Amino acid sequence: MNEVPLTHILFLSTALFFIGAYGLFTRRNMITMLMAIELMLNSVNINFVAFNKYLYADKLDGIFFSIFIITIAAAEAAVAIAIIINLYRSHHSIDVEDATELKY
Repeated sequence: MNEVPLTHILFLSTALFFIGAYGLFTRRNMITMLMAIELMLNSVNINFVAFNKYLYADKLDGIFFSIFIITIAAAEAAVAIAIIINLYRSHHSIDVEDATELKY
């Protein structure tokens, strides 16, 4: 069975990261920005797993870091969705430009 070269995996991870960065910096919808952040975190997970497999096949450090990042991403998504719902209730929009005009 042929293995996928590390360069192909790193190229995929880099492409996913920059697609996420582009989505984060160009979108104004908070849900789309949240998905872009999740895409960037998943590209980092791909890096951790790939380097763990190719450099330290006998250790599980990369896998543990990936599980930790997935856990943090789930908590971040829950908090972000709660903030988005609260913002929508108060301003009837989830546009970032409307969020800058918050009045306390």
